[in-house]
Amino acid sequence: MNHVLIVDDEAEIRESLESILREEGYLVTTSATAAEALELLRDAAYDVVLLDIWLPDRDGLSALQEIRQMEAANVPEVIIISGHGTIESAVRATKLGAYDFLEKPLSLDRTLIVLKNAMRARQMREDNAEFARQLAAKGNVTGQSVAMKALRQQIKLMAPTNGRVLIFGESGTGKELIGRAMHAESLRRDRPFIELNCAAIPEDYIESELFGYRHGAGPSGTSGPQEKRGTFERADGGTLFLDEVGDMSLKTQAKVLRTLDEQRFLPVGASHPIHVDVRVIAATNKDLEEEIARGNFREDLFYRLNVIPFYVPPLRDRKEDIPLLVKEFLQQFGQQYGRPHVEMTEDALAALKQYHWPGNVRELRNLVERVIILNPKVQRIERKHLPMLVYRGPAKPTEGRANVRGEEFSSLLEAREAYERDYILKKLDENHGNVSRTAEGLGLERSHLYRKMKALGVSVKE
Repeated sequence: MNHVLIVDDEAEIRESLESILREEGYLVTTSATAAEALELLRDAAYDVVLLDIWLPDRDGLSALQEIRQMEAANVPEVIIISGHGTIESAVRATKLGAYDFLEKPLSLDRTLIVLKNAMRARQMREDNAEFARQLAAKGNVTGQSVAMKALRQQIKLMAPTNGRVLIFGESGTGKELIGRAMHAESLRRDRPFIELNCAAIPEDYIESELFGYRHGAGPSGTSGPQEKRGTFERADGGTLFLDEVGDMSLKTQAKVLRTLDEQRFLPVGASHPIHVDVRVIAATNKDLEEEIARGNFREDLFYRLNVIPFYVPPLRDRKEDIPLLVKEFLQQFGQQYGRPHVEMTEDALAALKQYHWPGNVRELRNLVERVIILNPKVQRIERKHLPMLVYRGPAKPTEGRANVRGEEFSSLLEAREAYERDYILKKLDENHGNVSRTAEGLGLERSHLYRKMKALGVSVKE
């Protein structure tokens, strides 16, 4: 974006710097006071601030201190400028976090060099922060099924290339995880991985999210910053992951197609195109060939994206991976909730394998977290601790039986206890773990409910 904020009480200096920097291709905003500058910094993102040390309403160094205390993602590089420069002032400014110190009258060449270096430092800091976030969020492509072994092999083979990837699979199968694994194995691993869920962005906003906007040309009714870097620009040199690409409008598809062909685009409201080097990985839970036949998806965009197709199988087709996934989630949530040694019995794992998992890996992950939360004192999760939903298979017509689920229990008593436990957990969940309110809703005495919970292995902290 290269957005510069000039803060100086001398109008001549502001206007002169603004004119020069705009000619150099920078976006420029100016301010005459520290108060106005701080307000601008709270409302919009700037890369570099040229800050005068003497301002009418406030000392520039105290303003610098406040800038450095802003949210880390929004802190710009600050270059202090002064007509009364001293070594002491320069040292103090540096200690307070200033990038550099310039004396008036400003040397044009030195100003441009320092500004360029500050921009580079800001970009490097942003890239490092993004990379750290990716490392924190990065997971493994877990599974020992034939399908997952083949998928990992395919990732290893295709990741080092620049070929575009289209990942197919049902919701919750882990398409984003595959995209992250591709990026982590690629030659772009040290550059940003930027993701955008096309289904989560309203139609009026998707174009500005992808391509950004300039000079307040964002969607009508927005009160955010006057300029915005789109995901294509933020992913320059790295990978852009477009999730649910099948939900993108035909108008936006046309602009994405053009960007893929030319590796450049025009932000909304801009007069000059931006060139980028981006590898696009797209994902969808739709049958795009069927969407093409219906006129909902461009055939030419499909062929641009579908250079390297990946298919992520649903969890019901690789149930042998469930124990490994459960172990991974138990470690993750066990650490998060202060129970690092929690485990699950073989009997409970067998019950999980019987379920058909319409929500796939995401549903399994949520279930493991729920079981850990609702059983805070349990270190060994048994079959009785699982919610009732795992006993519900796909509907099957059965003659002579009113309920086929009973076949999965060894006795009527076990089935009844499982139903009671699930119902109590549901009511506890509705009452946010409050036992008194739950007992009232169930028409039981509080002491009676406690005894029932103890017998069923339910433990909830109020």
